[in-house]
Amino acid sequence: MDIIEIALLGLVVVCGITTCVSKNMMVSLIIFMAYGVIMSIIWALLEAPDLAVTEAAVGAGISSILLFLALRRIYLIRREAAADENR
Repeated sequence: MDIIEIALLGLVVVCGITTCVSKNMMVSLIIFMAYGVIMSIIWALLEAPDLAVTEAAVGAGISSILLFLALRRIYLIRREAAADENR
């Protein structure tokens, strides 16, 4: 195994563990995005360009945007609920 492959494997494991352990959802989302990018690089190294493009588009792109929008909406709902309680 090349040093690059070992480093990528280590990064994938670190991203997975850190995403599970993190208590901040925004940090978890950013690490999840990094995980998708790393996985797309791994698929490219395995000479599977179709999977690499799919992982980059869906894993790091669309899923991350949807999760970010969901977090933003949850934050807005919580902020509105807190404002209603203060009235």
